[in-house]
Amino acid sequence: MSEPSGPPGEVTPAAGPAGATPPPASGPPASEPPAPERTSGRRAFLRGALGAGLAGAAAAGAGVGYAIGDSRTAPTVQLTAGLAESGQAPAVAFHGRYQAGILPDPQRQTAVISFNVTAEGRGELQELLQTLTGRARFLTAGGTPPPMGINAPPSDSGVLGPTVIADGLTVTVGVGSTLFDDRYGLAKLRPAHLTPMLPFPDDDLDETQCGGDLIVQLTAGSTDTVLHALRDIARHTRGGMQVQWRMDGFASPPRPAGSTPRNLMGFMDGIANPDVRSARTLDHLVWVTPSTAGEPSWTAGGSYLVVRLIRMFVEFWDRVDVFEQENMIGRRRDTGAPLDGDSEFDVPSYTQDPLGATVPLTAHIRLANPRTPQTGSSRILRRGWNYDLGVDQVGDLNQGLIFTCYQQDIKRQFEAVQKRLIGEPLVDYISPFGGGYFFALPGVRDTSDYYGRALLA
Repeated sequence: MSEPSGPPGEVTPAAGPAGATPPPASGPPASEPPAPERTSGRRAFLRGALGAGLAGAAAAGAGVGYAIGDSRTAPTVQLTAGLAESGQAPAVAFHGRYQAGILPDPQRQTAVISFNVTAEGRGELQELLQTLTGRARFLTAGGTPPPMGINAPPSDSGVLGPTVIADGLTVTVGVGSTLFDDRYGLAKLRPAHLTPMLPFPDDDLDETQCGGDLIVQLTAGSTDTVLHALRDIARHTRGGMQVQWRMDGFASPPRPAGSTPRNLMGFMDGIANPDVRSARTLDHLVWVTPSTAGEPSWTAGGSYLVVRLIRMFVEFWDRVDVFEQENMIGRRRDTGAPLDGDSEFDVPSYTQDPLGATVPLTAHIRLANPRTPQTGSSRILRRGWNYDLGVDQVGDLNQGLIFTCYQQDIKRQFEAVQKRLIGEPLVDYISPFGGGYFFALPGVRDTSDYYGRALLA
């Protein structure tokens, strides 16, 4: 857990979605993707989906653009439409320099899915990524699935009805270090800081829920939109990748009001993130840029993604008095204000409290982000969702946090923050058990582009 947005107490929603108008799309309308070719054999998943995916996508209808056209200019929000008549969120523009799901505030529903790639050889890997791109392009725009004719399986699960709605869906794709083994000849192209996830002293990692060749995060306004997208992607990529682990989550609405949601410990969860409206800040903390030292050229426009699955022992936490809870977090539970402030967005003044008389030196927010000149470069862009898995094998509630964060350098940022949190008082009430390190790929720029094209060029 970490503060520059550290889970679970000191986390901040981005200052707002950011972006520029996406490049114009070409090709047939999203409502009329070509019918997939019926094929058999292990490459059928690729040929069968590629036509519908790559051609069906054009940006249909009005949406919200999050892609940033020029990193030298501070991104701005472009709202081109309100809620659709169905009451669902508008489409999020798919094309852009960066992936569209990274900067916006967390949407209500998410699924984080780790895959092992089973494609044989570099050619099949390329086709897999092209297929994944095509499905993401269509699903994020919405449209009418094509008819398949008599005696053929339907081209869509029908979970969303006869027309696929966009519902604000974003699809964020990353690659793990294991994709750069000897299977695809990519070893020399591995991002400089991409390694297996480092275990920390307070972790209790389950290897079956760690790592993976590919990570896909789906976010949308409704659960059925996320599940529909997951089933569609799984269907069209069958034979090319196989699920290793998955976690579904939700972002709670702000309560009682305001802009900051609460986590399952009862604290406002999202207060101290970097400002996503500042291109300069993003180029220093989030994006890999062409000038980032030591990185392969293809990584420009991408970002390192850390996923941590963190269980919260809520039944024990609920027996701790509020005063002690607040001292562990460093914030008021009711208002979200730091213990030396009055409102949630007040900045704690540690220089005026060097001995921790007001905000304890061991408080989560203070350890995660000491707010010194030396630690400013370790800030991360943090996104979090709650999860609820019912009960465990002994009948205890199984709830917690899907922690994700983006940064330019995992060692300089996430690992530096996490090392400061070793042994904090909060570790008695949480247990990280899964996740991994990934590299979120650069964005898909237009209809001729696809995830990882520069990597495989």
